[in-house]
Amino acid sequence: MKIKKNDLFIGIYLLSAVIFFIISIPSWLLDILLALNIAVALIILFNALYAKEVLDMASFPTMLLFTTIFRISLNVSSTKLILTKGDAGKVVDTFGKFVGGGNLVIGAIIFIVLVIIQFIVINKGTERVAEVTARFTLDAMAGKQMAIDSDLNTGAITDKEAAERRKKLQLENSFFGSMDGATKYVKGDATAGLIITGINIVGGIVMGMMYNGLSINEALSKYTILTIGDGLCSQIPSLLISLATGVLVTKASSDGELGDEIVGQLFSMDRVLMMVGGALTVLGVFTPLPIYVFVPFGVALILAGRKLGDKKGEEQIEEEVEREETEAQEIRKPENVVSLLNVDPIELEFGYGIIPLADVNQGGDLLDRVVMIRRQVALELGAVVPIIRLRDNIQLNPNQYVIKIKGIQVSEGEILFDHYMAMNPGYVEEEITGIPTFEPSFHLPAIWITESQRERAESLGYTVVDPPSIIATHLTEVIRQHIAELLTRQDVQNLINNIKENNSTLIEELVPKLLGVGEIQKVLQNLLEEGISIRDLVTIFETLADHAPVTRDTDILTEYVRQSLKRAISGKYFPPNEVTNVVTLDPAVEQDIMGSVKNTEQGSYLTLDPEKTKKIVASLKDAIKKLEDMGKNPIVITSPIVRLYFKKLVSDYIKDIIVISYNEVESNVELQSVGMVTE
Repeated sequence: MKIKKNDLFIGIYLLSAVIFFIISIPSWLLDILLALNIAVALIILFNALYAKEVLDMASFPTMLLFTTIFRISLNVSSTKLILTKGDAGKVVDTFGKFVGGGNLVIGAIIFIVLVIIQFIVINKGTERVAEVTARFTLDAMAGKQMAIDSDLNTGAITDKEAAERRKKLQLENSFFGSMDGATKYVKGDATAGLIITGINIVGGIVMGMMYNGLSINEALSKYTILTIGDGLCSQIPSLLISLATGVLVTKASSDGELGDEIVGQLFSMDRVLMMVGGALTVLGVFTPLPIYVFVPFGVALILAGRKLGDKKGEEQIEEEVEREETEAQEIRKPENVVSLLNVDPIELEFGYGIIPLADVNQGGDLLDRVVMIRRQVALELGAVVPIIRLRDNIQLNPNQYVIKIKGIQVSEGEILFDHYMAMNPGYVEEEITGIPTFEPSFHLPAIWITESQRERAESLGYTVVDPPSIIATHLTEVIRQHIAELLTRQDVQNLINNIKENNSTLIEELVPKLLGVGEIQKVLQNLLEEGISIRDLVTIFETLADHAPVTRDTDILTEYVRQSLKRAISGKYFPPNEVTNVVTLDPAVEQDIMGSVKNTEQGSYLTLDPEKTKKIVASLKDAIKKLEDMGKNPIVITSPIVRLYFKKLVSDYIKDIIVISYNEVESNVELQSVGMVTE
């Protein structure tokens, strides 16, 4: 296996650090390595300064560890040379003499100042910032994850984009967690450098006096200068690395160029510059401070502030003119006006108290349930439910949720977080205490109970459901009620395309020769309005192709399709091996209904006398009450020719009534009439 150059460089870098702990190196090699150490520190600093986001330097914690170990190994090597030979190379000697100006006291003070700056100011601040950033980043992970799942569920992003966002989120969490620990290396490095310097001074004096025959003053002068030079060679790169660490953790919220942001934010307000300039001018004129320093600075800042104010005024005027022109252009653009009119087919808005139910990191599974709703409706009714958009709405009560269809609120509900809804199925006699409420889907009486009451309520026979199930059930029922109007022509075209591959002859005969997409849409909507599944599209289209040459009346075609789907209809409403109780129509009522049908080019309608209509509806309600008292579905059986018109007649008065013709009932189904609708 071929080793990459970068891997070889890192390996040598780390291996050399380990070797320097063990063997002594010549002073000339130490000079080269100290220069390399300073160069690496400067490279890291400027990379941190110009990185657009923290993940551009995701490996920084590891860099911190590598450079710290390498720097300490050089410290150990220079200590060996100082103590054994009294010579640690040109770099150490130059730092000791030049930085201190040849003065032992000045050099020592400069070294101590550098250590204090690094240890107390930069290291301590960086450590705290890294700790807080790591904590807040980890705390915010749940909300960010929920936002990604919500955008994915609503179709705002693709699976690939969601995966990239999740990966970036994990990298950020890992980075800031690592940085929290890596800052401890920087702090320890400064402490180690200070201790090594003290050891070098003491050890150097002892070595100079005992083995080299130097006086205490000579030993102190020689070894102190070398030790200070060695300390500066270590502390300056360490200071640069510490500064890079601080820059990186404090720019976490910024994605732009750090230099542009600092200068732009610092010199962005003309009033600030003019006030500071005025203050400096006053100090220069009315105090003993040097006038030739403060007044020029003050005047320069005042002039810069005025120039900035004039520039901002011009920019503001230009922005206003540009905004007005843009608004005028936007108004003139019909496509932009149309985009403002777009509404989401289905929306679920909820208060902030319900957010945890949609947060997978807190055990919430509402997003998964929304996906399952679309699958359930597709299997049950054969229609594709549009994307369900989930939004939090601070204007709602914390525990309130609202369901909208095409931007209009159609239903709402309210749940109690950390509570369960218990409903009496009708046969439970013992009552339990709780907060009275109504189940939002079917408006049945219920009570809110706590977690501790759940097991007892279930043992008594209550139906107990959790808040996510309540919302999901409610949303499912609303979708079932409005699925017909949610079925668009484009949806119908997609359904046609799905079956065209295996049924090309059927589609070529039907569309558009016999029926248009809009007419097929109307037939499918008629079926969905009465809860009839359209999954068996082949049978539906075959029936339409058979009868479309005779009539293009979508209501009549719907009746033919229903008769072709009688097996599915019977299976839905009539359990096998059971006698089903139903209501029938008096033949006289059927004759009156058919006699009042008027056919026009726009369709058929009834002209039945209002008094007769009133009597029919009253008789129907009485008959249906018998079924409801028996716990049965309100099913009415009619003649095939009457079914459509009777359904139209009574649907405004009785919402959930099921009207089925004799031709839609399988021959093996047993029916028993418990009432008859009369006039």
